[in-house]
Amino acid sequence: MDRKKEMQKVMSRFAKIAAKLDAYGLDAMMITSEPNRLYATEFAASDGMAIVTREGSYFFTDSRYIEAAQKTVQDAEIRMNTVKTPVTALANEVIAKHHIQKLGFEAGYATVAAYNNWQKKLAGCELVAATELLMELRAVKDAGEVERLIAAQRIAEKALEEVLEFIKPGRTEKEISAYLQYRMLCHGAEKMSFEPIVVSGANSSLPHGVPTDKSVAEGDFLTMDFGCVLGGYCSDMTRTVAIGHATEEMEKVYHTVLTAQLTGIAAARAGVTGKAVHEAAAKVIADAGYGEYFGHGFGHSVGVEIHEAPNASPTNDKPLPAGAAVSAEPGIYLPGRFGVRIEDVMIIGETESKSIMKAPKELLILH
Repeated sequence: MDRKKEMQKVMSRFAKIAAKLDAYGLDAMMITSEPNRLYATEFAASDGMAIVTREGSYFFTDSRYIEAAQKTVQDAEIRMNTVKTPVTALANEVIAKHHIQKLGFEAGYATVAAYNNWQKKLAGCELVAATELLMELRAVKDAGEVERLIAAQRIAEKALEEVLEFIKPGRTEKEISAYLQYRMLCHGAEKMSFEPIVVSGANSSLPHGVPTDKSVAEGDFLTMDFGCVLGGYCSDMTRTVAIGHATEEMEKVYHTVLTAQLTGIAAARAGVTGKAVHEAAAKVIADAGYGEYFGHGFGHSVGVEIHEAPNASPTNDKPLPAGAAVSAEPGIYLPGRFGVRIEDVMIIGETESKSIMKAPKELLILH
């Protein structure tokens, strides 16, 4: 993507935030969390503050990042905070210049200590909790964001192809997890989206189990839930494979989960609630007699964070927006025996939703 298009895209992010100020009763929005700074500026740094007003935007950071920020962040005034001029002092200059009375902040990310510090040092304005302003914008992915999600997904899929050749009886869960991560990094991943879940046999009944020294054995199910970050955006996928052979019950559970996933994807489209999508998939599992063994939501959104809103869960009674990137990951987990989860990421469309995955989903038995 050329620099001009990148600049236009970054400018539109600040403009979108500014356009939401009226709806939230704000004069400006202060952005301090790493995920939201990345979303707003497309600049990755562990420190910094952005302030978005109707008249213009600002980005403050320290000497570690100032040069890179000046080259990367567009459509904002860039200033460096120092010991003598802390970030709150720079923020106060903006507050005074724009006569800011109500300043939005990210209550969902701020610590009590940070909030107390702002209350003490930011003069003449009221701090207003406004995390939802940014969550509402982040929920709908633009074309560039979808491209990054897909690129991160392709890396994960390459690593999956390679790890399937690596898996054999005797390999441990930890070894398989390490190999997955190594291959994703080799293919250009910046880092992992999260610590991979690699669980086999009885351990696969743990939805968020941690890889152990257990060796993969003949007759095991092996579940691998993993993803990587590219361009600041996360991929997320899960595949369950059988080692050597699968029993009739294992095959039944696998195909039930796959049918539930496809049913949920078919039910998902703009305007349908997250709860309705979840319930469509959950009914398939319940009708097969495994309802009590599916205890989590059908899916969650992904983007600059691995878990974002909106969710396809039994508690979300709000309609899903077109452009949301939502995981589709039903599962069945039989305690002490085995579990199955299959996960894709889908983009919510006006009339239908489409998976961005290319990896096959039929039951794979590794010999």
